[in-house]
Amino acid sequence: MRPGGAAALPAAALLAGVLAAGPAGAQAVQVRFVAPERFTDAENRYGSGQTLRATLAEIARIFEETGARRLAPGDDLAVSVLDIDLAGIERPSFGAPQGVRVVTDVSPPRIRLAYVLRRGGRAVARAEETLTDSDFLLGARLATGSLAYERILVRDWFARRFPERG
Repeated sequence: MRPGGAAALPAAALLAGVLAAGPAGAQAVQVRFVAPERFTDAENRYGSGQTLRATLAEIARIFEETGARRLAPGDDLAVSVLDIDLAGIERPSFGAPQGVRVVTDVSPPRIRLAYVLRRGGRAVARAEETLTDSDFLLGARLATGSLAYERILVRDWFARRFPERG
């Protein structure tokens, strides 16, 4: 095979992907989980949902993707998730291999977090908050996919806390 042939394409594609991603480690939102083994309800105990690792990865992705769309260029948001209580209550299912998560209006999602917003390297906002929505089922028609209620909760928090700058 001659130099610059088909074998060079994967390397070139990889290099283009790295350059498009920007500087190494550059992210608008950094998420860390503080003592996740103590979270109220982020792990499926009866097999009704994702593992703790998968839940945390999905929550981090929700924050990162929402922040990428919502934060102004140059803003960096560090989020420390202190507790998670998923929408619904997990129940064992007797006689079945997996449990069931029962979602009612008395079991809204809750995420307790602390955050620091930096603009140009300078902290411009910081707080500790508990995100919850007792009317979360009103948006149920919008809720699809994994952790849908939590996704809506985070999206609404970003919209309130970090209004679009124009």
